[in-house]
This record gives sequence, C-alpha cells and structure tokens, in this order.
Amino acid sequence: MRLVAGIALVAHGITTLRGGPPIGPAILDVLAAGAGTLLLAGLWTPFAGAFVAVIALWNTCSQPGDPWTNIMLGTLGAALALLGPGAWSVDARLFGWKRIDIRDPQS
Repeated sequence: MRLVAGIALVAHGITTLRGGPPIGPAILDVLAAGAGTLLLAGLWTPFAGAFVAVIALWNTCSQPGDPWTNIMLGTLGAALALLGPGAWSVDARLFGWKRIDIRDPQS
C-alpha cells in the first residue's frame, strides 16, 4: 500500500509540474511528491501519511475538476498514517517494528 500511494503521488506531482499550472497548486503537488517519496522509502510514515491526507483534502476542496484521485490518495495517506510503516521500511530498521498483541481477556 505504501508503494502504490508513493508511486501515485510522485507520478501525479511530475505530471502536474509538466503541465505548467499556476504556482499555488504546483507547490502543493511538489510537497505531495516529497511526501510520496518518504512513503516509498518508508521514512516518517505516520507523518508523511497524515501530510498526504491533509494535502489531498486541500486539493479536493480548492481545485476544480475530478476530485476522486485526491480522495483516493487522501484515504491511502490516512490509512498509512494509522497503520504505520510495515516490516520492510526505513522506519522499521531505525526504530523497530511495532507489533500489538491482543490477549484473551479470560486468561
């Protein structure tokens, strides 16, 4: 999921920059592409996912056109912020992979 969101964000940022939009939306897309790069590497995943969700929500509300791409990217960003980086990421190597074990309440 991290890879899909990261690749989509970087590709969307590059496509938008090649189109030559006004400077305001271009800055948001460059920031989203930077967050996508962080997601690809698995570095600062909760922060990058939350940042992607906020940028996607901002783009959905402020830019005309089809909002579904931004809604999908925002949903993926929020899910990644809540799920964390996963086992194969820079975060897992630096800080260890967190695992939650739910115990049976009767034992």
